[in-house]
Amino acid sequence: MVSKRLSREAGHRRKFLAVADETPESERAIAYASRRAQATNGSVVLLYVIEPGDFQHWLGVEQIMREEANSAAAAVLDAQAVKVRERIGIEPELVIREGSPTEEIHKLIEDDQDIAILVLAAGGAKEGPGPLVASVAGKGAAFPIPVTVVPMNLSDEDIESLA
Repeated sequence: MVSKRLSREAGHRRKFLAVADETPESERAIAYASRRAQATNGSVVLLYVIEPGDFQHWLGVEQIMREEANSAAAAVLDAQAVKVRERIGIEPELVIREGSPTEEIHKLIEDDQDIAILVLAAGGAKEGPGPLVASVAGKGAAFPIPVTVVPMNLSDEDIESLA
């Protein structure tokens, strides 16, 4: 069970959470979340999750790999933040977490009671919509807040008219 959302109380703003990574669908989710935030006087949280599976080496190598992963994550978030600032004019909150994406999304939602909507985008590949979107449809990873799934093929104009 998720804690009470505070986004409608005085001094709080509704936050739209989007997961940032290097996929094209991530950009669509961020574009939609940003436009919705702008249209509703909300804000945007961009989350990058570093999966820890590759860090099981000697201590020195593990530390270097972790630092490189954090630098890469920060670069992706910074690039997306620039787009949000330039296109929408709002300052996104940037979060880097290490762990399983589904678990880290759950933890962030629990930690930040202003996050009210998770925005994901369905991939257009024949392998399926992507692991996070598939987890929404599956039984084990239902998220405790509403989830908006954006079709990958929406243009910026489509997103602007829908958000």
